[in-house]
Amino acid sequence: MATSGTYAFNLDLSDILEEAYEMAGLELRSGYDYRTARRSLDLMFLEWQNKGLNLWTVQEGSQTLTAGTSRYVLTGDQLDVIEASLRTDDGDSDKQTDLTMSRISVSQYSHLTNKLTQGRPIQFWIEKDPGAIALNVWPVPDDAVTYKINYYYIQRVEDTGSPASNNVDIPARFMPCMAAGLAYYISIKRPEASDRAPLLKQVYDEQWNLAADADRDKSSFYMVPGGYSRV
Repeated sequence: MATSGTYAFNLDLSDILEEAYEMAGLELRSGYDYRTARRSLDLMFLEWQNKGLNLWTVQEGSQTLTAGTSRYVLTGDQLDVIEASLRTDDGDSDKQTDLTMSRISVSQYSHLTNKLTQGRPIQFWIEKDPGAIALNVWPVPDDAVTYKINYYYIQRVEDTGSPASNNVDIPARFMPCMAAGLAYYISIKRPEASDRAPLLKQVYDEQWNLAADADRDKSSFYMVPGGYSRV
């Protein structure tokens, strides 16, 4: 049996919108149909990032620290920092060391007795402003050595953009979920498709669960009970 031998199936923006409209029992006819569906798709991507951790959006970043400066504004595409480590002697194969930093809440930071204490940073908290997040470290970096923070962050999903030939910034395994979700969004906006909304919502939720489960970390996790002594 002959097969294609390729693994490159993808949908551009026009294909995605057309598929979603067909699932909703409608036809994509006007420029307004295109604009309103594209807007719904961008809103849905933001919804996905509110639902939880999407592994394909996890990226690595770094920030060189300046002595006496505790607050560092990150770029607007960075939504949150998952974990961070402090690197000293960056680039020196004999001395370079990474030390895990602890994330604290703003409440824990507010309870620190002296926020101007300088030394090797061991903790950080994330300040979430409307435009961009800021990485705040404590203690305030001193000038004993050069410090650099390496961190993993959640990157915002790219906007769909205007050209219908654009591809969307999601992995192929999420395409069934994307089409179902967009079809549901369209159905609740169009009265003639409202009778399909309950079914499309069910399909959307099912596809989300399948995609989210496939996107989870597959590494092994072990729990070892402690606090017991052997007699």
